[in-house]
Amino acid sequence: MAVWRNLTANDIESLMRVADAVHPGLPESALVFAERIKLYPEGCLALEEDNQVCGYAISHPIRHHQPPALDSLLGEISSNADQYYIHDVAILPKLRGRGLAAKCIDRLLEVAKRFPVTCLVSVYGTEPFWARFGFVSEPVGEDVREKLRDYGEDAVYLSRLNDQRDIFTQ
Repeated sequence: MAVWRNLTANDIESLMRVADAVHPGLPESALVFAERIKLYPEGCLALEEDNQVCGYAISHPIRHHQPPALDSLLGEISSNADQYYIHDVAILPKLRGRGLAAKCIDRLLEVAKRFPVTCLVSVYGTEPFWARFGFVSEPVGEDVREKLRDYGEDAVYLSRLNDQRDIFTQ
């Protein structure tokens, strides 16, 4: 049975295998993932089945409309962060279709409740998936549009208010 648990630095090698399989066109270094785990461990999860990491989630607070560029280090979490950012939810294809992503997102949105808004960059045409959790496209300035270009032509900045009920997975 697959379960979500806290991600640790010991999971980086396994996480990289999942990232390379799920996001071959959006590479990020192991240093990026290690830093996120160190800076905001409660927002970093591993999906484990049969003692193997088969998925992961990376999330953390940011300042309004300031998502990190792809494959970039944060340095720190801003003390005046006012949004929650879901950087990535990745699951190997063999585990998809079992409701595991929804369980993960529920956990991340529980952490995100401390902030008025949660945001993310949707890739690979996943906008309809994220819409099930209340995420909608949001107009952004040129600085965010520039970052989105690195995520691919179909990248869209989405956000949701955190005071709404998450009825989809209940």
